[in-house]
Amino acid sequence: MSEGTKPIIRVRNLCKDYIAGEERISALKDINIDIMPGEICCIFGQSGSGKSTLLNMLAGLEAPTSGDIFIGNIPVSRLSENDLAILRQRYLGFIFQSYNLMDNMTAVENTALPLIFKGVDKKQREELAVSALRAVGLGERLGHYPSRMSGGQQQRVGIARAFITKPKIVFADEPTGNLDTKTTAEVMDMIKSFAKKYNQTIILVTHENDLAEYATRVITLADGKIIKDTRKGEDKNA
Repeated sequence: MSEGTKPIIRVRNLCKDYIAGEERISALKDINIDIMPGEICCIFGQSGSGKSTLLNMLAGLEAPTSGDIFIGNIPVSRLSENDLAILRQRYLGFIFQSYNLMDNMTAVENTALPLIFKGVDKKQREELAVSALRAVGLGERLGHYPSRMSGGQQQRVGIARAFITKPKIVFADEPTGNLDTKTTAEVMDMIKSFAKKYNQTIILVTHENDLAEYATRVITLADGKIIKDTRKGEDKNA
């Protein structure tokens, strides 16, 4: 990575508090991160560490209590809901643990969904969706509904859907939590392959050590704070 490369995500003094009754809970405490283009960055931590909250902040799904988040030069933490929706449509992709497929839609229709919001016509949407599904090994499942697919097959549809618009950043929240070991390896190899092919940045949230091994960088959280930030070949304690 050249010295002139600028971060694709910048986080400055990020804090997130929640109110529970009369108690204030600090979910994130003064987070500062620069994430570079093309990194597979794992946000790692146990339940309650703040990792999913951080993902939601980075993707503009929740507003911070204080601090700033930038994607490129876009101040995510200052955008309106409408502008956030446009940002997600143009630049972001999502892979979920629970797949989040539409039960009444086929694999092709589920995969093509993000293209509707980009104004792509129906014929081209279907052609791109078929190509994406074939790329994830589902060429024989194009017309199948989620109920007729295994968990691994459903997650492959989720991957095809996330990458079909070639987003700059893909957020993956515990993407293999419902899968067996063999399918987990297949899914993660797929995610890495697409990210490398299209020079995309992956933000992976997990509590599993095996999944963190797929990352080029691991940021470990505990009690809402960064306690370790390690790139392959480095070991930098926060």
